[in-house]
Amino acid sequence: EFRTMKTDELDYTLPDELIAQEPTPKRSESRLLVLDRDAGTLTEDVFSGVGKYFESGDCLALNDTRVIRARLKAQKLTGGKLEIFLLRELGLGEWEALVRPSSRTKPGSKVVIGESVNATILEPTQAGRRRVVFEDSDVLSILQSNGEIPLPPYIQRKAKESVDTERYQTVYARAYGAVAAPTAGLHFTKGLLAELKEKGLSTITLTLHVGYGTFKPIQVDKIDAHVVEPEDFVFTKESASALNEVRKNGNRVISVGTTSTRVLETQYIDGEYRTGAGLTQCYIYPPYSFH
Repeated sequence: EFRTMKTDELDYTLPDELIAQEPTPKRSESRLLVLDRDAGTLTEDVFSGVGKYFESGDCLALNDTRVIRARLKAQKLTGGKLEIFLLRELGLGEWEALVRPSSRTKPGSKVVIGESVNATILEPTQAGRRRVVFEDSDVLSILQSNGEIPLPPYIQRKAKESVDTERYQTVYARAYGAVAAPTAGLHFTKGLLAELKEKGLSTITLTLHVGYGTFKPIQVDKIDAHVVEPEDFVFTKESASALNEVRKNGNRVISVGTTSTRVLETQYIDGEYRTGAGLTQCYIYPPYSFH
């Protein structure tokens, strides 16, 4: 009989010095841990050798979300400085954001970002976040010229333009909207993808915009009491059909990372992959049975 898993069963020691603060010189040189579930063995490899674990006919499901420069420095008209961390687009020129210091920023406060970008910070939402309305609705170009790449909290250094602009994105990143990279895909290079294609593998793309919830620690004792924040996804008809075909031919669908997995699990309905777009709150924990 199943018992609810306790959060502390997931605790383990991770020494700070083992958390890489810089990427490897080449993407595909990162180390790869291989778990053979049948044999129960763990072996180490290098990511560039990942092809030997795949078979001709397999299909990789890649998340093509692109990290936005979500961190903005702003100044109130009264002179106070603040940081705006954009989380998700609510409408044209309107975003949900974390604002620091929030308590000292009254609803309706006008702020200036960079030389001349005007925005208004509205009342807090239920989760203590703020709605931010930009005068110019082309927020992506505002971010391109004024924003910073938001590195995850475990990277204890400032973002470096030269390295992080390129390396904190996958090589196939396309759809702007994530505040964190889908990290499992960071190690693929264009050359490695071409090599896998030659071996008989195919790829499909889907989009899941990784949200701020990816950094939110589980603060409850029992894991089923945790609530996963909804994240925006798009799963096209072409991708769904391609995966159904792969399955029909008896081949494997290989999900690159947890973000792709959540979309595939959300859109596997009545025995097949179905196209769709919207928000997913798919939360996977034992004894979840994968579709």
